[in-house]
Amino acid sequence: MNIFLINHYAGSPRHGMEFRPYYFAREWVRAGHNVTIIGSSFSHLRSTQPICDNPVSFEEIDGIRYIWFRAPRYSGNSYKRIVNMLIFSMQLLGRDILTRNPDVVIDSSTYPLTIWGSRKIAKRFNAKLIFEVHDLWPLTPMELGGYSRWHPFIFILQHAENYAYKNADKVVSLLPCAKEHMISHGMHPEKFAYIPNGIDLHEWQETESLPSEHHAIIKQLKAQEKFIVGYAGSIGLANALDYLFEAAALLKNEKSLHFILVGQGPHLEQLKTAATAKSIDNITFLSPIQKKQIPTLFSLMDALHIAGKRSELYRFGISPNKMMEYMMAAKPIINAICAGNDPVAEAGCGLSIAPEDPNAIVRVVKQMMNMRPEDRAAMGERGRKYVIAHHDYRVLAKRFLECI
Repeated sequence: MNIFLINHYAGSPRHGMEFRPYYFAREWVRAGHNVTIIGSSFSHLRSTQPICDNPVSFEEIDGIRYIWFRAPRYSGNSYKRIVNMLIFSMQLLGRDILTRNPDVVIDSSTYPLTIWGSRKIAKRFNAKLIFEVHDLWPLTPMELGGYSRWHPFIFILQHAENYAYKNADKVVSLLPCAKEHMISHGMHPEKFAYIPNGIDLHEWQETESLPSEHHAIIKQLKAQEKFIVGYAGSIGLANALDYLFEAAALLKNEKSLHFILVGQGPHLEQLKTAATAKSIDNITFLSPIQKKQIPTLFSLMDALHIAGKRSELYRFGISPNKMMEYMMAAKPIINAICAGNDPVAEAGCGLSIAPEDPNAIVRVVKQMMNMRPEDRAAMGERGRKYVIAHHDYRVLAKRFLECI
């Protein structure tokens, strides 16, 4: 079968995030299918951008054929990002670069503007059209960015979303509780399929040691018999780490406790400055590490923290990659996200609390510190078993094709 997967932000081990398109495509290639990924030459998510000297460039990675459409760079959520989206979507609609006749066209959406180009390709070759929803647009910029429903860009996005639900043969959602929203915008109920994010088990078998600075700091904390609560990932306002910081301040007299934050982001310097100003010495900030070093880092933590801002958008459910990695590490999780689903509670692998509540973080950290080590280990192991059973990309990739 020839599969075309269209994802503006598609990445790979060579380029960095986003990895979901790559993991699915790799499994489909291993199963004997031909897979082409079409993406933009620039994405704010990638650590390395593809080389794209021509309007269209080609690349092969692990048997997957990548087609890159050249689009302008941008930073933040400026108008240049919208220009980037529009140019990519128009190129998809106007260019004829197909050398294989697709049997399936997957429009993998963060924003839905690519649906018109995807449907044009599917219709031309009588292929099935799958609309894969990562985030609900235009609801996301409306609820998070405060845009009016009558804003011209929002109006176009809403038209595209409705068009996608109506014309797709199947709608695959990363959000488990989004079905009713989709039905209200024109989707037939039988089209809905929930396929969450997953984990690549092989990555947890080929790990790498930590950078020397990270190793030395954690080794010293371990020698002092510290209970270490860890976090790894982006450090921005959306990650709600200021509340973890406040909890660390409340717990600064707990001499056997330490917090480690690994990553970078727009909120990092503000937290560092506050830690210095308030003489908070039970929290350490470390630079980002490579993906293969993540399992090594997590193995040295006693508990792992994940959080999000209080948002109505989470009512449709969550499927964060970070949570899957935490589960795979077999460490108890402190989950401070209020959503339509709760993977931590479902797996029994941690403690869930209300978001934006430093006192609640203090309470569960103390609770985990007071647990017997074997009980914490059992809690973490439940998470590992859960993610292997429900979130192995080999299983999810098969489910994806079965739903087609």
